[in-house]
Amino acid sequence: MEIEMPERIEDRAPEPAQPEGTPAPAPLAPSGGAEAEAVPEAAPPQPPVKSLTIGAVCKSLEREFPDISISKIRYLEDQKLIAPRRTRGGYRLYAPGDVDRLRTILRLQRDEFLPLRVIRQELAAGRADRGGSERRQGQAPDPRALRRATVAVRDKGAPLYRLEDVLEETGAEASLVRELEDYGVIKGERREGQQYYDDTEKEIIRAVAELARFGVGGRNLRVFRTSADREAALLEQILAPALRSRNPERRREAVEALENLAATASHLKYLLLVRDLRRITS
Repeated sequence: MEIEMPERIEDRAPEPAQPEGTPAPAPLAPSGGAEAEAVPEAAPPQPPVKSLTIGAVCKSLEREFPDISISKIRYLEDQKLIAPRRTRGGYRLYAPGDVDRLRTILRLQRDEFLPLRVIRQELAAGRADRGGSERRQGQAPDPRALRRATVAVRDKGAPLYRLEDVLEETGAEASLVRELEDYGVIKGERREGQQYYDDTEKEIIRAVAELARFGVGGRNLRVFRTSADREAALLEQILAPALRSRNPERRREAVEALENLAATASHLKYLLLVRDLRRITS
């Protein structure tokens, strides 16, 4: 009977020789070969976020808000709506969050005619954060919000629209536009035998076209026209001296104050309307 002898180390097949100069394989380590557990690489350091001066902020916003000015930004700071940090030399520096907040304030003024007190409440409720996240996600703003006008003096180079273009964009009938002109709601401007309208009049036509769907015509708009004329006269009386000043800075501040007053008056009128409509529905 043969006895099976254990295999000796010398009898095993030799391992294939490594080429000369090839380093021996290193033992597995956490940062080693494919079978080792992968360790995520450290993220590269992010560059510090650059802050902007008040002049740079004004320049970055002037395309969306043509009437923006350094004095208006300072005024909003005085109203405790924005709080940029200051350097040791007293210069204002605006972080991206400050610019987003300022953009939201300006949009609420322009698009919704909200007074600063209400805007402050909106910001405290987090509306600025929601607006910024929507823009970062690439969501487009409400196109109706871009139609609002400001009380700033119209630039001589501001665009004018032909009647045909206004009718196509607003969906209004030509007869409705003529009716608005007859009742003095809009005026237009005659050039080379054609009638032209500015942005504000175009949006008036758009709004009236929506009301016309419910049977509201030009003759029904006398109450709106009369109310607007009285409100404008009241606000002019309040700020007349400053608006007629020869000092450009004082006039600019007066226009900004006029916008705030107009927003407050518009909000008050809206609240009074809501109150009366609640009586109808109750």
